[in-house]
Amino acid sequence: METQDKENLLRGGQFLVKETACEDIFTPEDFNEEQKMMKETVQEFVDREIWPHKERIEHKDYELTEEIMKKAAELGFLGVAVPEKYEGLGMGFVSTMLVCDYISGATGSIATAFGAHTGIGTMPIVLYGTDEQKAKYVPDLATGKKFGAYCLTEPGAGSDANSGKTKAVLSDDGKHYHISGQKMWISNAGFASIFIVFARIEDDKNITGFIVEFDKENPNGITFGEEEKKLGIHSSSTRQVFFNETKVPVENMLSERGNGFKIAMNALNVGRIKLAAACLDAQRRVIDGSVKYANDRVQFKQPISSFGAIKSKLAEMATSAYAGESASYRAAKNIEDRITIRLEEGNSHAEAELKSVEEYAIECSLLKVACSEDIQNCSDEGIQIFGGMGFSADTPMEAAWRDARISRIYEGTNEINRMLSVGMLVKKAMKGHVDLLGPATKVADELTGIPSFETPDYSEPLSEEKDMIKKLKKVFLMVAGSAVQKYGPELEEHQQLLLAAADILLEIYMSESTILRTEKNVKRFGEEAQKEQIAMAKLYLYHAVDTINQKAKEGIVSFASGDEQRMMLLGLKRFTKYQNLPNVVELRNTIAKKLIAENGFVY
Repeated sequence: METQDKENLLRGGQFLVKETACEDIFTPEDFNEEQKMMKETVQEFVDREIWPHKERIEHKDYELTEEIMKKAAELGFLGVAVPEKYEGLGMGFVSTMLVCDYISGATGSIATAFGAHTGIGTMPIVLYGTDEQKAKYVPDLATGKKFGAYCLTEPGAGSDANSGKTKAVLSDDGKHYHISGQKMWISNAGFASIFIVFARIEDDKNITGFIVEFDKENPNGITFGEEEKKLGIHSSSTRQVFFNETKVPVENMLSERGNGFKIAMNALNVGRIKLAAACLDAQRRVIDGSVKYANDRVQFKQPISSFGAIKSKLAEMATSAYAGESASYRAAKNIEDRITIRLEEGNSHAEAELKSVEEYAIECSLLKVACSEDIQNCSDEGIQIFGGMGFSADTPMEAAWRDARISRIYEGTNEINRMLSVGMLVKKAMKGHVDLLGPATKVADELTGIPSFETPDYSEPLSEEKDMIKKLKKVFLMVAGSAVQKYGPELEEHQQLLLAAADILLEIYMSESTILRTEKNVKRFGEEAQKEQIAMAKLYLYHAVDTINQKAKEGIVSFASGDEQRMMLLGLKRFTKYQNLPNVVELRNTIAKKLIAENGFVY
């Protein structure tokens, strides 16, 4: 797979102020042969080992989860992101996303077990461990001989992760730390034997990470609560873990003292984009099931798929899945390319991956929010299409809806991620990594200038949509630029304004990714072959414009008044105006027609 030119590779957040050519983004249609084979292998595994056992999974069969994880290990799935040196497959970032995507679609229970083990349970050691720590622990984790868990959350420390009370006290001889404290919501706790544990040494400002081993024969002060009763992810082992004077050798400190908060935050960045991927195949499967049911279910002497109300739902579900896929793989390839560049510059594997994911932390947060909310809406509509049967535990929609709900809480709540995305963008602007000030000033000048009355040429496919994206970026720059000017560093205290700005940012990234993917494929495969994809790109943008209009208005009115407010509202009207308003009903019918004819999600 080719790496994008260094000059054309945007930094994180720069999508907002620089134009991206469709040739410069990666799409799922660009998967190479190895990736296509990997995708098929994972799909076959899920259809053979997971999907047929859905009922057992919904009835809290924790042993089955462990068994499936062992089988996944035999095929190398647990080691996709681990370097070959430590018995992993050493695959690129896009391939690790792809495996996470397709292994997570059948049930949230396995998605959680897989994500917790391969992500936060393994990667902190791969990325922060010493050579000795990596050699000792990573091969067993990569091959499934041992399973990992991650102990960060405490009863009093959720979103405020650095406020944990768990203590690590150095022994008198200086050879061990004694860890004492309580951790909660620990995924894989019931079968893990290697725990990444965060604790505070003395009165340090920041927590410290440790690698803690657990052996049933010698529990070493580690005890567990009962399995938690949860709304969804029923066969994901989730327990409280208690540490009572647990003895940990000093050489098991992960990275350096006080670096735990940084480890936790960087693990979450990777976790966020992987969580977005984990929502994608879940959507495809819900759509597949919904289309099949709608084609089979006859009411008033015809399949319900022939009714406009059902077509509308199917089209909207497919569109959000297509958009999530477009944006997720675009960002994944940006990260992979940045890793390649850093490796060529002499960075270590760990440093290259850490810094590259951190570079795109804004995109990771936006994707996590978008995809977790899309799977919730998608599964909700799936229940609606199934009607009364959708509410029954005997059909897969009910479990899909319950499993989807945790995604909006995992890896930082969606509210935290929304505020983070804007906060990180402002910080990047302050550091000079993203020039927000220049473009924002130009937009401010444009507001007071005379608008152009020329009729643009929109004869090329998606040309008006691309122009609309440019205008939507101006909306963000107008609102965020004025807000930063008004509040400065105190902007973070205005949470409702940040949430509105984040939704504008999110819709720009998602709709631009969808349009660029479609444009690239129109150039490759022709307009006729991509007519449904064109319809999805247009439909997604239509909704994005509505959302941006609403959120921008909310923001403007909250901090501007008088002439400034009037000017900005006029600017908003100008920047969200279509030359040719799309026929949304026609777009939905085009998208749904193919789904119904092919009896499943085919995009």
